[in-house]
Amino acid sequence: MQTVALEKAQVSLADLLKQVAGGEEFTITQNGEPKAKLSAAISHKHRHAQAGSLPGTIWLAPDFDAPLEDFNEYMK
Repeated sequence: MQTVALEKAQVSLADLLKQVAGGEEFTITQNGEPKAKLSAAISHKHRHAQAGSLPGTIWLAPDFDAPLEDFNEYMK
């Protein structure tokens, strides 16, 4: 892991990001003390759901639509 002073990081941020995309990591220092770590972010690509992609994983009871006994007095 390379160390870069804050002033240099501010001036060359675009170049640092290109290097980070290539797998490099940097520690950014201010007054000689480490303040931040610059590394690649994990990409979470969201897949869209497809009909039929999870067969058998969802189950509904046969009486799913039946009225609940607890609400009989409200249904009258």
